[in-house]
Amino acid sequence: MASKPLFLKKKPFPLFLLLLCLTLTLLIHTTTYNLHSEDESNTSTRHLTSTNELPYWYDRIRFLTKNGPDKLKFGLVNIDADHTRFNSLADLVVINFEKVDKVKKWEDFFPEWVDEDGKWGPMKCPKIPIPPSYKKVDVVVAQVPDGVRDVFRLQVNLVVANMLVNSGWDDGGDHREVYVVFIGKSRPMLEIFRCDDMIWEEGDYRIYKPDIRRLYEKVNMPVGSCMISSPSLQPAGRMTKNKYISREAYVTVLHSSETYVCGAIALAQSILQTNTTKDLILLADHSISPKSLRGLKDAGWKIKLIERIRSPHAKKGAYNEYNYSKLRIWQLIEYTKVIFIDADLIVLKNLDEFFNHPQLSAVGNDKYLFNSGLILIEPSQCMFNTLMEKIHTLGSYNGGDQGFLNEAFTWWHRFHSKLNHLKIFQDDKNNHKHEIPDNLYTIHYLGLKPWMCYKDYDCNWDMSDRRRYASDSAHKKWWKVYETMNSKLRPFCGLTKHMDARIRKWRGIAKTAGFRDGHWKIKVKDRRQTLHI
Repeated sequence: MASKPLFLKKKPFPLFLLLLCLTLTLLIHTTTYNLHSEDESNTSTRHLTSTNELPYWYDRIRFLTKNGPDKLKFGLVNIDADHTRFNSLADLVVINFEKVDKVKKWEDFFPEWVDEDGKWGPMKCPKIPIPPSYKKVDVVVAQVPDGVRDVFRLQVNLVVANMLVNSGWDDGGDHREVYVVFIGKSRPMLEIFRCDDMIWEEGDYRIYKPDIRRLYEKVNMPVGSCMISSPSLQPAGRMTKNKYISREAYVTVLHSSETYVCGAIALAQSILQTNTTKDLILLADHSISPKSLRGLKDAGWKIKLIERIRSPHAKKGAYNEYNYSKLRIWQLIEYTKVIFIDADLIVLKNLDEFFNHPQLSAVGNDKYLFNSGLILIEPSQCMFNTLMEKIHTLGSYNGGDQGFLNEAFTWWHRFHSKLNHLKIFQDDKNNHKHEIPDNLYTIHYLGLKPWMCYKDYDCNWDMSDRRRYASDSAHKKWWKVYETMNSKLRPFCGLTKHMDARIRKWRGIAKTAGFRDGHWKIKVKDRRQTLHI
């Protein structure tokens, strides 16, 4: 009798188990894939609804509003999901608004030049449609579009901000609590919604409890720098017994060298001469000597020591290598607002009233950018941390703080240029002497600084590539402040032998060139040329 094949001699049970395991594994994998695919296909609606009919963030909102009505009122902004199931949980108000005209560009709202003094009639900004009125809600739910310098993104943020203010603002001084839920990967504009106000974050969901008074300041600003900002509210601050306590200060920063110690001393003296009621704060790094720190303190500054911050976009050894140290001003959290002023400015008129403006307020510089030599900001450790996180991802057109801040704060408010008057002159046959206006609040000394020249005239006249920065009338304004200094402060503004030699060299070059203005002919009487430091 023939023998049976080998496979028939073994028991079939192990083979059966193997086939069963393979079948179960395939079934589980297929089910998981189908569930995953279904989940992916519903991502557009999961923001508001889920299989149990509760939005992902709804329990958190209910906890925050536990003393509120049983059925909350929700306002929906730029939300496209199906609301059918969500209607059973809350009263919904869908905010419909006309989208801003697509032909409008960012430059239309942030132009390089505006008619500051209204010589051509009242200033106007292009229109960004904002709904004229809203029903009061408890919570705003919004999805903001992504982008940089995107007008529609700005519109959505402003619609949300206006809706929150309308629901939470009370002219009697008591502000009703309102919340906003931002859904999606794109964050709201940090210029409008403070990171300090974010109280919960998980995945693509963020809940903010906005400071309504601060938000009120912002929605009352022009939609861009297309108009001079004119706030209608006193500065926001800490509320105590229905009164707002606001602390403000002027601040400047010195880092890397002592080149601007004299400028900072003159700046402090000029501010004090305007009878300010604000504090004066100077942030200094280790490069400023104890002797200079004593002089700066005697000039009126309260000194705070800092570690400098390097710009990742500046070349090694460049003048702006550590200009990101300016970001430290956001760490002055004991103050509600500060006005930062570079140490190469002097103040001619009291600036205290301009603390009424919100962050970030500045004077225009070029294209849609602002000049960071004088800016109003609102200190916040949260904002400082956010900016530090961005220093490697945001660019800087000049490698320094001005380029970086213009990328971080694309929505800013325009001060009149007389608050930061840049000492620069274009070809103007009617002003060949480069006279400055009489109504300025400050002068920003571009080019060679006054303390780097003789007292007798602005030495920028001696250098062909710097003559556009020359102005004897502006020069005299700085030296007028110097003359009022205490005698123990003046040595900090002395000339070194190297500085004196440079001035003499370029006076000789100007004489050889025969510059018609004849500044090189002036007989110098400045005693500092014989009292080198």
